[in-house]
Order: sequence, then C-alpha cells, then structure tokens
Amino acid sequence: MNRKSKYRTNGAIGALLDEYEKSLHELTAVIKDVSKNDLVKIVDFSTKDEDCKSIQTILTHVIQSGYTYVIEIRKWLGEKVEYKDKKLFLNVVEYEVALNKMFQCHENLFEDYPNLEMCEYEFDKKINVRWGQQYDVEQLLEHAIVHILRHRRQIERFKEKLKASIRD
Repeated sequence: MNRKSKYRTNGAIGALLDEYEKSLHELTAVIKDVSKNDLVKIVDFSTKDEDCKSIQTILTHVIQSGYTYVIEIRKWLGEKVEYKDKKLFLNVVEYEVALNKMFQCHENLFEDYPNLEMCEYEFDKKINVRWGQQYDVEQLLEHAIVHILRHRRQIERFKEKLKASIRD
C-alpha cells in the first residue's frame, strides 16, 4: 500500500484513506500467522451468515465489500460498473495481495475524482446502497473503515478459539 499518495494531505479524503490503509495494515498483521488449515477451518458453526464461518470467508467478505463501497460511489456518480464476485483464496499471502488491490481501487476513485464532494446533507442526493442504507461519500468510507475493524476483531477472536481447540 502506497503511503505517499498525493491526496493524503487533502483534508477528509486524505484522512479517510490514511485510516482505511491503517485498518488494512492492522488486519494483515492479525492474519500474518494464520496457517492454510486455520484459514479454511469453520470456527463459527452457529452463525447463519455464510460470510462469518471461517477466517477465509470473513476475508473474502471484507474484500468484496471493499470493492462494493467504491462501486456504489461510482454508480452514484453515473458510471456503469458491475459488482465483483467473491473470490476465495487458499493462503494469507493471496489475501494480502487482494486486500492491497482492493485498497488501490479506493485510491483510484480519488485520483479519478480528486474534488469529489464528501458530505451531502440532502437525503435525495445521498447514495442509496444495495443493502438499503443511505450514505454520503464520507459516511460510506467511514463505514468501510469500521467494517474492517469489526472483522479484524472477529478474526482475532477466531484465532483465540482455534488456539483453545488445540489445547483441548
């Protein structure tokens, strides 16, 4: 991830990109030592959410969601873009590469639209995302950052459960 983007000193855009990148660095630090076996092992057998059963499904969901946030903004701006399909990877190195590529799409958004209006107060001008919420650009990117933080925490807890299962 490039820490020297020319937009990083650009107010809210710079702050959001910096914090987004920081959240991804924290996530990749957490997954660094996850083995191939632990990556795919089902940890949560009770959830009905297919995106939250294993570290693999969580990371796949984080990446797809990251692309979706950019796609929602680009659609709102009038672009014709398609949503990305989920792609499962078999090791954490592949996930790190995929997370970096996803983040590059966020950087590219602001390279393509350096003067993008971040705040929108009129509800009829907000982004209506496919999961039913309304956001302006700033709110959607703040949501994207917290989304990564929440799943990083979930993965940390999964790792604890995996370690406990070895001891049992």
